[in-house]
Amino acid sequence: MSNIRLFFKESLSLNLTAKLDKPQSHYVTKVMRIKIGETFSLFNSSGEWEAKILTLFKSIVEFNITKQLKQKESTKEIWLAFSPIKSNYLNFMIQKATELGVTKFIPVIFDRTIVRKINKERLEKVIIEAAEQSNRINVPSIEEPQSLKDFLSNEKIDLIFTDLNSDNKKLDLEKLTNNPTCVIIGPEGDFSEDEREQILSFEGVQPIKINENILRSETAVISALSIVSYLIN
Repeated sequence: MSNIRLFFKESLSLNLTAKLDKPQSHYVTKVMRIKIGETFSLFNSSGEWEAKILTLFKSIVEFNITKQLKQKESTKEIWLAFSPIKSNYLNFMIQKATELGVTKFIPVIFDRTIVRKINKERLEKVIIEAAEQSNRINVPSIEEPQSLKDFLSNEKIDLIFTDLNSDNKKLDLEKLTNNPTCVIIGPEGDFSEDEREQILSFEGVQPIKINENILRSETAVISALSIVSYLIN
């Protein structure tokens, strides 16, 4: 079987016969040059499956599911609340956060946020491509941008606050519950004092200093998620 992995948003099951969309068909046959009778893999939240090419009609691949390769995942929910940044840096940040196990992205508009809109469709493509490349099965979701107040109204999370002003450098695992663990990263100009007070008032929040230096947003995301993912999984 080839090492091609593609996300398939529709239901997958043994003996299913279905078709790839046009871009995926082009990728499989023209870029990777997989031929009729050869196999590749498809995945979604149901697991990962081996697919065999049956026909190629008008450049569209028809396939049949021959066996299941992996069961669906049951992993700890890791969310990332972040301030939108410039497109190239944001794409990189989303890609790496997906590789590090984030299950939900939550854009938050802070007082000092410069970029206040996101291209959600483009970011969803970045997420899918990163999931395909990193051997993940569950594809993270991404929400519409929201205010800090709306974000903090969600009480069913364990909030990890990356705070440069904190003296704490160690995550207390005993304080974590079965709720999703959410890392919150501030804007390029850092949190305002009012925002810091709101976050520190959140029940169960853990402020943590991840580095003595001031990090770029995308660097802070990678650093914080590496620590959290390693400790809780």
